[in-house]
Parts: sequence; C-alpha cells; structure tokens
Amino acid sequence: MEVKIDWGGPDGMLFVGQTGTGHIAAMDGAPEGGGHNLAPRPMELLLVGTGGCTAYDVVLILKRGRHAITGCSVKLQAERAEVDPKVFTKIHFVFTVTGSNLPRTAVERAIALSHEKYCSASAMLAHSAEITWSAEIVDTAPPSTTSP
Repeated sequence: MEVKIDWGGPDGMLFVGQTGTGHIAAMDGAPEGGGHNLAPRPMELLLVGTGGCTAYDVVLILKRGRHAITGCSVKLQAERAEVDPKVFTKIHFVFTVTGSNLPRTAVERAIALSHEKYCSASAMLAHSAEITWSAEIVDTAPPSTTSP
C-alpha cells in the first residue's frame, strides 16, 4: 500500500493525499495552527478510516450470516492525550444497525469480531487507546399481527 501527500504551499497547512488506488483526500489545520479550516484534520480522518474499517466488517459479517441488514452507521467519540504526541486515549464506537429481525447476539458478535480479529485500524489504535463500543438495533420488520 502506498500513498503520497503534497503540501498546498506556504500560505497555509492544506495537504492533499493521493492513494495508490487513485483517490484523493484533503487535510487542513485549524487557523491557530496556520491552517484555513478547509478540510478535515489528519486525526479526524484517522477516526473516519477506523469507523469505516469496522463498519465494513460488521456489514460483511452480517451479510455473510444471511441477516437482513439494511443500514449501518457508527459514531466515534474520542479523547486525546493533552501532551505531544496527542494520541487517542479513549475511543467509544456507537453502532446503529438497521434491518429486519436482526438478532442482538449476531450484531454484537459481528462488532466484537471486527474489533478483536478483523479491523486493522482499531487494532492499531487499541495500543494507545481504550476501545469501547455500544450497539443500537433498529428493527424495520413490520409488526406482527395476531388474530383475536
């Protein structure tokens, strides 16, 4: 895997990254750090990548288990150290998984497998941060009707 990062020049802290697969991501800093707030911070993108990595796993695991998943989102809430290097010290993942009759045990197993076995990003961050998670399941199955 290879990426290239180019600085936007002396008037700020805008950086543009290009991935080996040809995709582009911009990064910038806060004005107090010389940036112009034109793009996400690099550490924000690290969280975005981690959330994407684990959500990908969860969806794939549930689909392979033939569960009727129709949606998955994950919100990451992170804390960082106060001194340099300001590594993440705590990250809490809040998953919202949508589908029809999704068993809580299957959803929780998919999340656990992602964090314990498959998601490289969260595995790396677990070396500096306490990783926790919670899950909400939104059932889209029509309510069952029973005859009186």
